[in-house]
Amino acid sequence: MSDAVRPDRYRLGDLEISRVLTGLWQVADIEKGGQTIDPDKGADALQAYAEAGFTTFDMADHYGSSEIIAGRLLSRFEGRADRPLAFTKWCPEPGPMAADLVRAGVQERLDRLGAQRVDLLQFHWWSYQHPGWLDALHELAKLRDEGLIGELGVTNFDAAHLHLALADGVPVLTNQVPFSLLDRRAAGPLANLCNRSTVRLLAYGTLCGGFLSEHWLGQPEPTEITDWSKMKYKRFIDTAGGWEPYQDILKAANEIARKHDVSIANVATRWVLDQTGVAGVIIGARLGESEHMADNARIFSFRLDAEDRAHLDAAFAATRPLPGDCGDEYRKPPFLTASGDLSHHLDAMPLASEATDVPHRPGARRVMTGSEWEEIAGYCRAQRIDDRILVSGTTATSGSNRSVASADAAAQTTFILDKILAALAALGASAGDVVRTRIYLTNSDDVQGVSQAHGRVFGEIKPANTLVVVAKLIGDYRVEIEAEAISRCRAATGCEPSEA
Repeated sequence: MSDAVRPDRYRLGDLEISRVLTGLWQVADIEKGGQTIDPDKGADALQAYAEAGFTTFDMADHYGSSEIIAGRLLSRFEGRADRPLAFTKWCPEPGPMAADLVRAGVQERLDRLGAQRVDLLQFHWWSYQHPGWLDALHELAKLRDEGLIGELGVTNFDAAHLHLALADGVPVLTNQVPFSLLDRRAAGPLANLCNRSTVRLLAYGTLCGGFLSEHWLGQPEPTEITDWSKMKYKRFIDTAGGWEPYQDILKAANEIARKHDVSIANVATRWVLDQTGVAGVIIGARLGESEHMADNARIFSFRLDAEDRAHLDAAFAATRPLPGDCGDEYRKPPFLTASGDLSHHLDAMPLASEATDVPHRPGARRVMTGSEWEEIAGYCRAQRIDDRILVSGTTATSGSNRSVASADAAAQTTFILDKILAALAALGASAGDVVRTRIYLTNSDDVQGVSQAHGRVFGEIKPANTLVVVAKLIGDYRVEIEAEAISRCRAATGCEPSEA
């Protein structure tokens, strides 16, 4: 169980971490011109952090040579009790997640770190419509049992899919998500999930790329930004209401900072650390260029009181909440990333299933998922005829015909709706084209959870809906859902659009 051990440390499963983790994402920015940081010089910079008490480092497979630099640091502490911790991420492209592919992904992390075990392996997935993410997590759990992984985490998961993973028995311990005075989404459903589970949050973006600092206090809105991190967080500022509400938050944080004789960054970080479920915050470092160890150490020299929190709450009231849940900025509009619109990236990702022509019905298309019952019973997952799409009754069945999250109807609903959306995508449609859903439940006690899971997808769309409680469903299932959609044909469907 996770619990605090001293103000600047946190017990996270079998790990004792620094509550301020040193993030190495800026290694990629430093190296983007093709020049690689010398591993020994990089390790020297990391060792200075470790000796100052910041003993936990966060990196990823795509953060330049960060894993190699961290590995060089770990080699200096071999056999020592004060060995630093190296957390890294594996971010594969969506597709089938066979055991050998997952093992190879983890082994590459181990090779780059020069380690026998990854202290915390954090998994990222782009599109939940491809169910490979759940297969990958189960394979990672097996590697954890083997000892190749110390603890298992995810990154940029929303509450619904993290809940689904837990309900399906995956021992996820952490979720790395953005959390700041400007982005307070993690204080919603994810915080509620932390309250009822052992999952803890590792927060990044707490300083919004440096925007939450004295440097920007009272400054005019920039007209041109070239730094990747600031490009991203300027989008957060714009979406939250713009420059003026952001400046009001900055002013409130500055007044609190002056009261406690600390920095605005200290106040911003302390606020996040005090939120439900937060185990630590990740503050980036530009190795050899910009280090803030002395300032970061002051985070634990003070506490925010009721007056401070009320002052910040008043500033928050003038802002707009960022839409959706954590991670949505990578998967749907508005894309709050450095490059902005990611739709081209998502459109290029493989579909969970492909549509094919219906031999006996010219112009029609259908989706088969490979389920043995499609051949036994003679049906397809979905079929499109002109603008109309019909999706068969769908249960939470994995590709191996295993019942997913069999004891949790809400989690099953999340998995089912992803399958339905995947079938629609193969036929050139999306959630916004759905005009009717029908839900069959085996237990009326599940109505609330299932309805909330349905509302997460269709809350703005509001299709016609019927929900009935039935005596039993075939198999180990608590819920089954079917859907109908009406959509203009698109090029991907291979049919001509109907006339208006």
